Amino acid sequence: MTILTERDLQLTLPPHVAGRRFDDPASHGLSHCMKAINFILEWPDRLVFLEIKDLDDPAARERERNRFIAKLQSGQLDRDVALKGRDSFVYEWCCERVQKPIISIGLIACQALDAAQLLTRTDALKRSLPIRHPHWRRSFITDCLVMNLAQWHRNIPEIPIRRLSEART
Repeated sequence: MTILTERDLQLTLPPHVAGRRFDDPASHGLSHCMKAINFILEWPDRLVFLEIKDLDDPAARERERNRFIAKLQSGQLDRDVALKGRDSFVYEWCCERVQKPIISIGLIACQALDAAQLLTRTDALKRSLPIRHPHWRRSFITDCLVMNLAQWHRNIPEIPIRRLSEART
């Protein structure tokens, strides 16, 4: 069983899902010129590029939250996640590790975001990522979505995510 941690959130992967942190120097090492998503998860039939933004982290400062909300409202967050997805794809493709369809997921841990806002973010991310092109013979990222923790647990129950600060209390 693999456990991946991003600040206050911990993912527990089942045996049939491999996972690794991607946004660290040991895995990526090109942060000076390429962006990196947080994690790459691998099922037998697909890869998931997972970027986590934790607005509900109790350790987050109010200034960080306000900056995040501004990026979310301006669309900058969509562009940032798209850039991380594109750069991560290029990196993995150059390493010859892209052999399966890729789904890009932006996980926003924020209880205040409702389903309509998450759908709006998903649509914006799809516009920012070149999902398909008629001239392409190879697949790029085949789909993308933005979800909160409640949607994650409904749609991907095999990978529970728990908040570490709640486990300590």
